Amino acid sequence: MILRPVRDTAADAEAVRELADAAFADASAPAGAAPEPTPLRLARTRHLARTDPGGCWLAESAGEPVGAVLSIRREGLWAPSLYAVRPSAQGKGVGRLLLERAAAHSRGCLRGMVCAADSPAAARRYRLAGFTLHPAMRLAGRVDRDGLLDPGDIPVHRGNATHLHLLDSVDRRLRGSAHGPDHELMLGHFEELLIADALAGSGYCYRDGGVVRLLAATSKRIAARLLREALARVPDGVEARVEHLTAEQEWALDVGLEVGLTPRAGGFVGVRGMRPPTPYLPSGAFL
Repeated sequence: MILRPVRDTAADAEAVRELADAAFADASAPAGAAPEPTPLRLARTRHLARTDPGGCWLAESAGEPVGAVLSIRREGLWAPSLYAVRPSAQGKGVGRLLLERAAAHSRGCLRGMVCAADSPAAARRYRLAGFTLHPAMRLAGRVDRDGLLDPGDIPVHRGNATHLHLLDSVDRRLRGSAHGPDHELMLGHFEELLIADALAGSGYCYRDGGVVRLLAATSKRIAARLLREALARVPDGVEARVEHLTAEQEWALDVGLEVGLTPRAGGFVGVRGMRPPTPYLPSGAFL
C-alpha cells in the first residue's frame, strides 16, 4: 500500500467520491443525513487539493484506491473534512495511516473541529487523535408555517461575495479562524447566503434547498432569526433539515421544535483545544 497526495484532477475527485460512497453505504452511515450534491463533493475535493495539499491523501493498494482523507487548515484550526476507508480494507490500519499523515498538516494548530458519522471506527479514530466528541442531533421534517411567526426586528437579506469580510469576522469570533477561500466555494454551490448585520450583532446562514448547511452568529437571538428565515424559505413540500446540533445549540433545537421538525440523534461534533462554538451550526464539509 502507498499513500500519495490527492491531486487537483477530475480523476482523483471521482476516486474520492467513489470511496466515500463505498465506505458509507453500510449501516454505520448516518441514516437520514442530508447528502451533499455530487458537484459540490467533486469541487470540494479539488478545492482542498489546491488549498491544503498537505492535508489530503489517498491510500492505494495494487493501484486501487482503498482510503482517503481530506483535511483543512485555516488560521490555526485544523479540520478533517472527509475520512473514508473501503470496507474491504477496514481493520487493516489504512485509516490510522491516513489520519496520521493528514494530522501532520495540523502541526502548530491550537484548535481542531470535525463532524463525524455515527460510526464506532470514526469515533475511536478521532478520539485517539485528541478530539472531545460531543453527541449531536439533527432536525428534519416539513416546516409548520404557523410556527414561523417572528417579529422580524432584525433584518435579514441575501448575501454575496461583497460580504466575505463580515463572514470571516463572525467566523473568527466564534471558532477563532475564518473559512477564507471556502466561502467562495460555498457561494458558488449553495443556493442562498443569508446575512444579518445590525447594531445587535451579525451573522450568516447558507441554505441549499431544504438543508441549512452552515450558520454562525454573534448572538443566539440573531442565530434564531437567521434559522427561522432560512426555514421560511424552504419550498413547500420540501423536507427541511438542520444538522450537527450539540447540546450547546439548544436555541436551534427550540426553533426546530416550534416549526414542527423532529429531532433525532446523529453522529458527533468533535473539538480539540476549544469548546463547541455557539451559536454555530457547522458544515459537515467545511466545519
